[in-house]
Amino acid sequence: MFYWVMKRIFLGPILKLLFRPWVKGLDNVPESGAAILASNHLSFSDSIFLPLMVHRPVIFLAKSEYFTGKGLKGRLTALFFRLSNQLPMDRSGGAASETSLQAGKDVLNSGGLLGIYPEGTRSPDARLYRGKVGVAKLALQTRVPVVPVAMIGTEKVQPIGKRLPNIRRIGLIFGQPLDFSRYYGMEDDRLIQRAVTDEIMYELMRLSGQEYVDEYAAVVKAQLAGKGPEPVHKIEVAEDATADIAEDRDEPRSDGNGPAEKL
Repeated sequence: MFYWVMKRIFLGPILKLLFRPWVKGLDNVPESGAAILASNHLSFSDSIFLPLMVHRPVIFLAKSEYFTGKGLKGRLTALFFRLSNQLPMDRSGGAASETSLQAGKDVLNSGGLLGIYPEGTRSPDARLYRGKVGVAKLALQTRVPVVPVAMIGTEKVQPIGKRLPNIRRIGLIFGQPLDFSRYYGMEDDRLIQRAVTDEIMYELMRLSGQEYVDEYAAVVKAQLAGKGPEPVHKIEVAEDATADIAEDRDEPRSDGNGPAEKL
């Protein structure tokens, strides 16, 4: 109820009036049945504008820390995420991540729309980065189509670290649904997972017009922060744990204390 009231009555009409979003290919989103909406990720506001323009509810997987905050701010954050169709994703790896991934499967198995950012985190410089294979695993295991979604201009509305948005027009392009039925039964093959993921990223590059970087965005962010590159084996383990599916957000810390996280 909260989701629909905010989308249709309160927040939605105001956002449409201020930002005047333009949309192409919305009819590529199935009117019924399960599908994955795989989007590039430029801004925190992507998770607002994408479900706003889709007629059906869109459920995202968000990192579990947003659901376990302490204090008033932490509890309010957790409440907001639950009421706005977000599901917690444990990114610590192993059994915890597999259990969280099941929540995404449940959404798809029940015929819903699941929103995923294959890059795993927002682009640090508006370029498109290498996708992680969690989206491929979900698509192949649940045997649902993947609709590529290109967000246009949202990085100018709300750059990383900026609290108040800039009022300017943004766009969304929904591509043709991608069918990976030729790979069904091979979902555990690492090469197949990579092939599916790369095909999704190619479509996002084509739709968005972004420059593609064959590198993980998380690695580039770590380098920019002066932390040095992540070891390759660590990145691969993170992929296997499906920790890449949950969205990273530039939000206040979940405990309600301290400055915003720089992700």
